[in-house]
Amino acid sequence: QVQLVESGGGLVQAGGSLRLSCAASGRTVRPIAMGWFRQAPGKERELVAAINWSGDSTYYTDSVKGRFTISRDNAKSTVYLQMNTLKPEDTAVYYCAASETSLATIVARNVMDYWGKGTLVTVSL
Repeated sequence: QVQLVESGGGLVQAGGSLRLSCAASGRTVRPIAMGWFRQAPGKERELVAAINWSGDSTYYTDSVKGRFTISRDNAKSTVYLQMNTLKPEDTAVYYCAASETSLATIVARNVMDYWGKGTLVTVSL
């Protein structure tokens, strides 16, 4: 089992930045890929960014390319989401998730094995 705890959410003005962190604990059978999802009010949950175990392959949804950066520090069992140039439409609950499958499978199926409880990001005008 893997436990995931997000932090770093909050209120920020449009154009500002936030960095989300996700601390993982527990054990998995296989190396895990990680992802950040978000769900805005009245909308479906969407995959925002994902990263493979070694950190050398990433995925971003089109709306955040060039603004968000996902990274990981395996020594600290932590994944980060650096969010720059934030827009009001980025407002959502952001969830950290982990998968024992590949990055490609995460992107194709959006099916994860473990989920955090989420952290709220609110971007004001």
